[in-house]
Amino acid sequence: MNLIRVFSSRFLILLGLGSALLLSGCANVSLSADIDPSANLKTHKSIYVRKLATDDRGIEKLIADYLNSIGKTASFGSEEQPDQSVDAILTYQDRWMWDITMYMLELRIQVRDPGTEYAFATAETYRTSLKRKDPEYMVKEVIDKLFQAEQSGD
Repeated sequence: MNLIRVFSSRFLILLGLGSALLLSGCANVSLSADIDPSANLKTHKSIYVRKLATDDRGIEKLIADYLNSIGKTASFGSEEQPDQSVDAILTYQDRWMWDITMYMLELRIQVRDPGTEYAFATAETYRTSLKRKDPEYMVKEVIDKLFQAEQSGD
């Protein structure tokens, strides 16, 4: 009888720990930015957001709208090069997952030189299901991180 009680309590402890580990794995958030030390984002006032060919959710417009709201002059389109001269081209990749509803799992952006396509600044946000946010929030989060990294020199 005592052996059964000891086994039951250990089993419950292990079950609880296992559940906690599994649930904590579903609640991850990662946010990072990296900028070439020779780059200066402050000098890049006009930015063209190149639409990802597979994107049918309008993420390019969300990015351009947010850039405009923070004082940049942003346009967007699906052409490789914009019609007008710009200081930088912003490219992005978005990843989506299904967990009862579709949600954005990850958003990566790269700020590129319009002449060489060199990515001199990158930023990424990653949010699993339990920490999910809407695309507008993730766009703001990743762009703010990029410009915060520029200011702090991270």
